[in-house]
Amino acid sequence: MKHPAPDEFSDIRESVAKLCAQFPGEYWRKLDREMAYPKEFVQALIEAGYLSVLIPEEYGGSGLKLSAAAAILEEIQRAGCNGGGCHAQMYTMGTLLRDGSEDQKKKWLPKIASGELRLQAFGVVRASKIIRSECSARLVQIF
Repeated sequence: MKHPAPDEFSDIRESVAKLCAQFPGEYWRKLDREMAYPKEFVQALIEAGYLSVLIPEEYGGSGLKLSAAAAILEEIQRAGCNGGGCHAQMYTMGTLLRDGSEDQKKKWLPKIASGELRLQAFGVVRASKIIRSECSARLVQIF
């Protein structure tokens, strides 16, 4: 019989589970009734450093691999919490890492890592794909 390999993220999983325990079912039911965003929960995850695990250390994150982020989200969901806002914060910055200029990375990634800026959704247009078109964007704060 094969035994499962030890989980390299067991410490992270345990810490995330403890954090999630501070947000019981009543918290989530109230948010659901009010159709509200879980800002206290997301803020607690930001302060604990869990939403910046994929951001390289040079920009203020932990620089962990994708499987660490997956373990965090797995524990959030296992605890009965909603990982929707967390997922967006963790993964949307990947486009900035891949396609952003060094100046953009230096400007935005430290703010995302610290929680000063919450990157939940955005659009990307690559200059090579634009032919005589105009693009614009605006910042909308909803919380």
